[in-house]
Amino acid sequence: MTYQIIIIDDRSADILHLRTLTVQWAAMRQITPEIISYSSAEEFLFHCGDHVTCDLILLDIEMPGIDGVTLAKTIRRTNKNVSIIFITGYSDYISEGYEVSALHYLVKPVDREKFIRTLDRAYENALRYMQYLTLKLPDSTVRVPFGEIRYLEVRQNYVTVYADRAYTVKQPLSEFERQLASDNSFFRVGRSYIVNLRCIRQAAKKEIILLDGTAIPLPRGMYEPLNREMIKRL
Repeated sequence: MTYQIIIIDDRSADILHLRTLTVQWAAMRQITPEIISYSSAEEFLFHCGDHVTCDLILLDIEMPGIDGVTLAKTIRRTNKNVSIIFITGYSDYISEGYEVSALHYLVKPVDREKFIRTLDRAYENALRYMQYLTLKLPDSTVRVPFGEIRYLEVRQNYVTVYADRAYTVKQPLSEFERQLASDNSFFRVGRSYIVNLRCIRQAAKKEIILLDGTAIPLPRGMYEPLNREMIKRL
C-alpha cells in the first residue's frame, strides 16, 4: 500500500529535512511512501485545489501569502479525515489548531524521535479510514469507514450505526463487535452500545458524553473498566 504524504513549506532546507525523516520512518515501518512537496499554499492549491485525497499533510504555518492555518481551514471544508501535522517555529498557534483538528504540532527544528511517534499516530488514523463496515440496507449497500463511526446502538434485533448519518440494519451487535475488533478504538459498553473511545469528551459515573454532545447511559460497574480502556488503548 502506498502512503501519500504532502509537505508544504516555504523553506527548501526544511522540506529536505522533513522528506529525509519521512523516508527513514517509512523504511522502519516497511511502508511505501509517495511524497510530494510544495513551497507555498498557493502552489498547493494551484495543483490540488481544495479536494485533497492524500493521507497526511505536513504543513508549515508561517508562510508568505496564505499561511498554514488558513490553508488547513480551506482543506477541512472538503476533507475532514486527512491528518494534518503543523510544523512551526512558534507555539503561539496551538489554539488555532483545534479549529482544524490538527493531529499535532512539531516545533522547528523537528526532533527525529517526536517526528517518528507523530507519524505513527497519523498512520494509525489513516488505517481507520481504510477499514470499513459493510452495511446491507433495504435499497443499497454502503461502506462506512471505521474512523467515521461514533457509536453503535442495538434495539431489539436492529443495530444503528451512527457515523456521518445513521444506518439501521437487522444484525446482532456481537457481529459488529467482531468486525470492529481490529481497531482498539472501539469498546463494548454493556449490552446495548459500542463506543468509539476517540469520540468521548467526558466519562462520568452514569453516562458518557461524546464530542457531538450525545449522552450514552453507562451501566453499573462500567465506569472503571471504561476508564482503564481509555487510558490503555489511547
